Amino acid sequence: MKSCKKIIFHCIVLSSVSMSSMASAQTSPATSDVNEEIVVSADRRNSFSQDYLQAGAFRDAKIIDTPLTVSVLSRELLDAQQAASILDAARNTAGVTQSQLNATIYSNLSIRGIAVDNLTNYRFNGILPMINFIDMPIENKDRVEVLKGAAGLYYGFASPSGIVNLVSSRPTLDPVNRIDVSGNVHGAFGAHADIGRKWGDVGLRINAAASSIENGVEDTKGRRFFTSAAFDWEPVDGLLLQVDAEYIDKSVTEATELVLPAAVNGVITVPPLQKASKNLGSTWLLSEGYEYNLLARARYNMSADWSVSIGVGESYLKRDRRYSSFSGYDIVTGNGTLGVALTHGNDYRARIVRGDVAGVIETGPIKHNILIGVSHYERDSNIPAATRYTFSQNLYDPIEIPEQPTPARTITSISRVNEDAFFIFNRASLDDWLNLIIGYRKTEYKDRSLVSTYKASPDSWSYGALVKPMSWLSVYGNYIEGLESGGIVPQIATNAGEVLPAALSKQHEFGIKLEPKRGFLITGAYFDIDRASSYLNAANLYVQDGEANYKGFEFSASGELLPDLSLSVSGVRLDAEQKTGSASVIGNRIENTAKFSGSIFAEYRIEALDGLRASAGVFRVGRRASNAVNSAFVPGYTTFDLGLRYEKEMYGRPVSFRVYGENVTGKKYWAATGSSLIQQGLPRSVKFSVSTSF
Repeated sequence: MKSCKKIIFHCIVLSSVSMSSMASAQTSPATSDVNEEIVVSADRRNSFSQDYLQAGAFRDAKIIDTPLTVSVLSRELLDAQQAASILDAARNTAGVTQSQLNATIYSNLSIRGIAVDNLTNYRFNGILPMINFIDMPIENKDRVEVLKGAAGLYYGFASPSGIVNLVSSRPTLDPVNRIDVSGNVHGAFGAHADIGRKWGDVGLRINAAASSIENGVEDTKGRRFFTSAAFDWEPVDGLLLQVDAEYIDKSVTEATELVLPAAVNGVITVPPLQKASKNLGSTWLLSEGYEYNLLARARYNMSADWSVSIGVGESYLKRDRRYSSFSGYDIVTGNGTLGVALTHGNDYRARIVRGDVAGVIETGPIKHNILIGVSHYERDSNIPAATRYTFSQNLYDPIEIPEQPTPARTITSISRVNEDAFFIFNRASLDDWLNLIIGYRKTEYKDRSLVSTYKASPDSWSYGALVKPMSWLSVYGNYIEGLESGGIVPQIATNAGEVLPAALSKQHEFGIKLEPKRGFLITGAYFDIDRASSYLNAANLYVQDGEANYKGFEFSASGELLPDLSLSVSGVRLDAEQKTGSASVIGNRIENTAKFSGSIFAEYRIEALDGLRASAGVFRVGRRASNAVNSAFVPGYTTFDLGLRYEKEMYGRPVSFRVYGENVTGKKYWAATGSSLIQQGLPRSVKFSVSTSF
């Protein structure tokens, strides 16, 4: 409490100094860069590319003006691929792979080879950290933003992989009445409704969807439901109030993971890929739970150049999990052991309060875009004891596993995180061609479990420079210090439930952005990230040991290359190496890191057939290590997608028909790996939908 009061006191003092400077300095008559929300809400529609960013300290700034690697996945791109999950969207971003689990339950991702923290790195409208242990709905989102690299200045303790920000669809001047009916060739079926209205200064957008889940894997079933509301109100000029709420409910069979066999002479033989529809588990091995996300925001423009904002939010998840893994098997005969772990009543609750003052001060020819803020974040995690069973099973000829009762809820691992912070950020610009950036964050951090308490009070800095010699070209460099929670050791480890210490990560990045034509953005960047390394060691202990380095080159291009051709291209060349630590891992490649990954997706409007669009995508992930000692690697893979979209007016209403095939060649591949676990990719699928507005 004392640290929180101290932080708030510092904020009041610095805010007073800034206000005093504002009064004595010459202020710009133009709207400041930090107050462009009205422009962002009118970002380009019907395009694969976007102009503005809403995440982080550069919120509502033009992407070409931000000295960071940023990917904005627009509603148009999401619709073209019939995206239904964060993975569906983020796979269009360079360096994104699945980590440990397949994406049936939720999108468990790595970016640039670094795991995206499911408790801190997924944000709701740029503020609320969502608990990402259940699939977040995409249908009610206007865009998905991926802010890559360390983000400690604005977001505090978070993995330096990047921030994934989900931006809600908001009420618009034009009424929205849309219904979608969708399904796939495996028998899934569902419907989605989107209704929006605006009455003067008040607006409301409501979404709801329900569907069955069928993914082509044997002995699986599932269902999904969500509803959400986005409320806007401008009671007086300059004051905007926004409330967002969503409720998610999902139950789905979790397919069995494979534990790699023991090494022979230091080498592990990866088992052969099976038929993609095969499942060693049973239908009753369900992961089921619900989550709600609530966020209220207020923003008041005190003048043309200064605004004050506050956000308050809560994310809560409760779930039961029935997890299975196959181990101890003979690759020749296929005989092995299926281990089942049942947990009941696992819950997480995250709360955040954030306030800031933003504005412009001019000192001679230099314009300072200032952001000063405080935040309070707390998270409670209650992890129940797992009841475990073992059964004989065969890799090649699986048998039915008898259902087991749900265990009682016995909490054995508790974590309470408190994080209070003060931050200040200045983007100084000279005639819009030179931008110098400096930011500072002071954090008071505490993580308590049943067996230990960890405290830290770090300072973190960020610096950067961006040169913009022409309106369509920018060159930048940055140094960012990130704060990263050590987290709780997962259940697969002997020391499960232990809280690992927090660590500081450091990132250097240099890049170039150019927009050779309106609506087509090209970016290239070199990055170098150092962070503490955590992995499952040979003694089955999950340890934080030594330092890992991630460096590479990244490229992306998105937008309308031609009037009838939309394109999204990305690629990364990555070198990820264990720099220090135990002798068994030094010099090794970091697990689940591909030296190359990338994607190409294009949609073409066929003029000869008015309303018809054809699309195609190629997605590549290279060879990856499955564990820290590099005794096993899973091979790389390439998948291909094809799609058609036909739009026509029927009975005076616009109607859109979509068919989209994923992995159309039926490629068998290992989709996820890490900690000596492997998970096979899903079978090929064809999705279809019909939508109309009225």
